[in-house]
Amino acid sequence: MNWLPQVIYKYMSLQDHIVIIVQARMSSSRLPGKAMMPILGKSLLARMVERLQMSYYKATIVIATSTDTGDDLIEQEAATIGVPCYRGSMDNLLDRHYQAAVQHHADVVLKIPSDCPLIDPRIIDQVLDFFFDHRYSYDYVGNLHPATLPDGNDVELMTMACLERTWQEASRPLELEHTTPYIWENPEQFRIANVPWGTGLNFSMSHRFTIDYPEDYAFICSVYQKLYPRRKNFSCNDILQLLENDPAIYEINARYAGVNWYRNHLQELKTITPDQTRILS
Repeated sequence: MNWLPQVIYKYMSLQDHIVIIVQARMSSSRLPGKAMMPILGKSLLARMVERLQMSYYKATIVIATSTDTGDDLIEQEAATIGVPCYRGSMDNLLDRHYQAAVQHHADVVLKIPSDCPLIDPRIIDQVLDFFFDHRYSYDYVGNLHPATLPDGNDVELMTMACLERTWQEASRPLELEHTTPYIWENPEQFRIANVPWGTGLNFSMSHRFTIDYPEDYAFICSVYQKLYPRRKNFSCNDILQLLENDPAIYEINARYAGVNWYRNHLQELKTITPDQTRILS
């Protein structure tokens, strides 16, 4: 239990208010209503929040959705879960993140999308550990640039000053829609760090733990059914061991491994290369 004094120290010494913002909406073009799909009797969004609450850092979790009436269900679910909800622009997620962070007096902001219900809370802690171990050294710390973990363990951390500057200066549609590209596309303006997977491996293009297609939902349900009853805070390594033992689960959504939003913006993103995404044939 050598980690316990370190955890206590973090709680006692941490002065910054951490806000985790989870973007969620009902109007997904490929899988509408995915945030409310059931997983073992609760919504995917509720399971996602449950995972975030397993972090050993004290943080405010905020659901950021749109003002569209279709997202009334998201606001109602946030109330059921017991977390605050901010409602803003449908398409300008940068503004949605910024306004939610301002409303909740954030010093440090984590952007984690709601399509990551298998996210390992230990990975969230690793990014936060890195940031606070290098206090005042970085404006942005993520694990996506480049990604090495299985897709669906996405963590992007920004100081409030970094997010505010991005909100003031970003203007391209993809920067407004995806919140953080302005930061990592301008490394000369921001102090940026990336936290790679500690194994030295790269499963970002071969393993898919996120949700955008019906097969992803079937995969996620299978993982929860196998692992959750035995260990609620199952890890990324637990999932990988499950897939090694039962390759049929891996195959459920394997055809979508490596498919991400980068594929639609390769001509616009100077820090993204074609080998970081895959286009469905």
